[in-house]
Amino acid sequence: MLNSRPPEPKPLPGFEHVVRYWDGVHNTWAAKILPGEFYVSTQGEMIATVLGSCVSACIRDKVMGIGGMNHFMLPEPNDHSSELWGTNPAAQESRYGNWAMEYLINEILKRGGRRENLEVKIFGGGQMIASMSDIGQRNILFVYSYLQSENLAIASSDVGDVYARKVLYFPDTGAVKMRRISNVKNDTLVKRETKYHEQVNFEDKAQGDSGIDLF
Repeated sequence: MLNSRPPEPKPLPGFEHVVRYWDGVHNTWAAKILPGEFYVSTQGEMIATVLGSCVSACIRDKVMGIGGMNHFMLPEPNDHSSELWGTNPAAQESRYGNWAMEYLINEILKRGGRRENLEVKIFGGGQMIASMSDIGQRNILFVYSYLQSENLAIASSDVGDVYARKVLYFPDTGAVKMRRISNVKNDTLVKRETKYHEQVNFEDKAQGDSGIDLF
């Protein structure tokens, strides 16, 4: 039968909450990750997200084809973070780069990946609201420093500037399709950015689309 879709693959344990859907354009099952989420696949799924000042790391074992993507909001928490985000540790941790990177890498290794085979691609960190502090740059500096400390090279990246990004990642092949979004019409993304800035300011006091690029 033409255009028949395969059965939806079962997600790995711990990822049942992630939204998944059939992508007819790419003819594959896909997982859509939101801020503070990450997803790992061993079954050739696509992983999709939209980034403003947030950063996503796309990491895979290039030999085994096991990989995933995270989506973190801020570099690290401090003692006051729970006052804005809430007190559930599991809900808090993966919002932050230090935890998001650890969780993603450890899950890939747990599924059979090897550190020496890891391929890393980095996206996001745009300055979405010009009048506010540049959270995106802080996220970029964090992830570069983290990867350097872990002796993990960056295979490719597209970070910074003043636009949002839609990122589609294919862990089995390592391919990334990325679209820059210069005219953000989705009010949800703008509101999300404003909340990030509120969080950063709190912590500081306490302490049009272009074409698709392939990576």
